[in-house]
Amino acid sequence: MLVDSHCHLNYTDFPDEDVEKAIKNAENNGVGYILTVAADYDSLPDVTKISSEYANVFAAFGIHPEYAGKVRITEEEIKEILIDNPKFIGVGECGMDFYYDNAADLKTQTDLFVTHINVARETGLPLIIHSRNADKETIDILSSEMKNGEFKAELHCFCGNREMAFSALDLGLYISASGIITFGKKSLDLCDIFKDIPLDRLLVETDSPYLAPTPKRGRRNEPAYVRHTAEKLAELKGVDVEAIEEYTSNNFFKLFDKAKK
Repeated sequence: MLVDSHCHLNYTDFPDEDVEKAIKNAENNGVGYILTVAADYDSLPDVTKISSEYANVFAAFGIHPEYAGKVRITEEEIKEILIDNPKFIGVGECGMDFYYDNAADLKTQTDLFVTHINVARETGLPLIIHSRNADKETIDILSSEMKNGEFKAELHCFCGNREMAFSALDLGLYISASGIITFGKKSLDLCDIFKDIPLDRLLVETDSPYLAPTPKRGRRNEPAYVRHTAEKLAELKGVDVEAIEEYTSNNFFKLFDKAKK
């Protein structure tokens, strides 16, 4: 059994009638559980609805760093959303992103990120970290905040450098592989990093509807396709895909321990 540890089933790429089809297709491909993520307030109603209607779909909530400076939210507001619903099992996605020219400044993004870290620390729920063009900034903040009290976390859709990966492992984080590792020559450096990440710290995800893995490139991604990422990981690690299934699923339920099989 596999777990798609991060997707967005609420996005318009999944019309209402397609959500059930995508979940059934995932089940038919050995994907037993799915975590769908609300990355802003607007996503919250649909993510809540989807997770409540399907026993094998969990949810998470946070404010994506692209909304830093545009959305005001307090720790108490995040905690209220997460604690009141048993299907919400993670904090985020949240983090740092300097990819776009109009990205919020370092302080604004840091303040929002630390708000989510405080929620993760206080609730015991794991932090789901988005980091893009922000390897050093993300690790610096995590390292500093760990000194204020430990919290559980994962780097979702990891595409950073080797130093970031192993700094994260030293802090006790998990690291999630997406379809990016199947992208051939474009992902050779990333594949080399994943070869060296211990099996007991790995997760797999689709980040669907984005980043469809080879051989599904160019299509809308969906949870069923996480199998292709798992197969690539098995190749990189020199193990059977069944080992990847076992490790990544066990890792998911260890990290997201509010989730119930």
